[in-house]
Amino acid sequence: MIQRLKEKRIFHRIKDPLVEFVRLEAFSGIVLMFFTILALIIANSIYGHEFIEYWEDKVGFKFGGWELSKTLLHWVNDGLMAIFFFVVGLEIKRELLSGGLSSMKKASLPIFAAFGGMLVPALIYVGINQGSAGSHGWGIPMATDIAFALGILILLGKRVPVSLKLLLTSIAIVDDIGAVIVIALYYTNEISWGYLMMGAVIYALLWGLNLLKVRKVPPYIYLGVLLWYVFLKSGVHATLAGILLAFAIPAKAYRNIGEFVDSNNSLLKNLTGKRDVPDTTPRDEHVQASVSAIQANCIEVMSPLQRLEHHLHPWVAYAIVPLFAFANAGVMIDTELMGQLTEPISLGIIMGLFLGKPIGITLFSFLGVKFGLAKKPDDVHWIQIIGVGLLGGIGFTMSFFVSQLAFTEVEFLRMAKFAVLMASVCSGFVGFWVLRLCCQSKKETE
Repeated sequence: MIQRLKEKRIFHRIKDPLVEFVRLEAFSGIVLMFFTILALIIANSIYGHEFIEYWEDKVGFKFGGWELSKTLLHWVNDGLMAIFFFVVGLEIKRELLSGGLSSMKKASLPIFAAFGGMLVPALIYVGINQGSAGSHGWGIPMATDIAFALGILILLGKRVPVSLKLLLTSIAIVDDIGAVIVIALYYTNEISWGYLMMGAVIYALLWGLNLLKVRKVPPYIYLGVLLWYVFLKSGVHATLAGILLAFAIPAKAYRNIGEFVDSNNSLLKNLTGKRDVPDTTPRDEHVQASVSAIQANCIEVMSPLQRLEHHLHPWVAYAIVPLFAFANAGVMIDTELMGQLTEPISLGIIMGLFLGKPIGITLFSFLGVKFGLAKKPDDVHWIQIIGVGLLGGIGFTMSFFVSQLAFTEVEFLRMAKFAVLMASVCSGFVGFWVLRLCCQSKKETE
């Protein structure tokens, strides 16, 4: 009985990377929500102006004639968010190689759904803003905030099948790929070709390390920081360096499974005679050396991609993204801003996220399944996909990020942020109740 319980505990520690990703993102959604509300409260308090002006303070580095100085907001949006995009890139690469996007059979439904969820909102926005000063913001309603969306699914508990959570995650990952492409091709400043060529050389060196089977992480990080700086100067958005760096990180481990098992079995065999000796580890150098060797084997059997994603994902989920929300969600709400909800920019974002996302995700999923190009999970119903489509309308983090790129005018940016907030709240609330009611009724009929 005791042995069985031990085996059960060990089994529960073995988790699929995508399931672990869902868990981390879901709980980070709660942290994200807290910092968003906190930013809104402070921005609309007597300290509102000081709070917003604080993020405009300049911080930088200076060595001789070289200087790099940016506002705190820029350090968050261009610096810390590069780490966010780096982790997004690692997740995308993992999913493409061995996860939910590794084959057309697995990826077809999320690809169809995400494509519709990007195309329809963009078309709605363009239709409302065509010929207006805000037409540049068509990329804003295309995005989905995976942390918030999964956080709401977690609130529904076991009513929601795991396959639905994984479907939403896969859609959001494909959505991220689309967002990166849009940022790279459309939301770029005037390009400095000299710096861009330097970036190409650095990136070639990164892939050179990969091809030479260098599995140590520091060389990639050093070159990655240099790549980020060159991109910052090139006019191409600096956060894209994070995505490019992620794709250069090796996905193969230094040791294969056979070597790992053989080495550890040998080391464990040497330790077997000492397992009943009390208080051995602190004093016995042989034990310490063997344990250290086992630890090194465990590290070497994991690829650099796995190690980096494992270590960085919690920092991104619980620190960087909430800090981004805290720095960007501080919108001062007044009667003038409320009255601007019917302006083309606000209306395009709200209609694109709240209506365009569920229509696009559901319609393109249906067409993919109808024509035999995609397969719907057996335990997922169409009404649940509509609910997932509504949750896809929670743009938040990525929509805020694209808003910063689309609009330099303070008034336009303020309108866009407030519209994203309104659309995200409406999408989250309606999506929650649609899924709650349909999952509850499904449970009652079983």
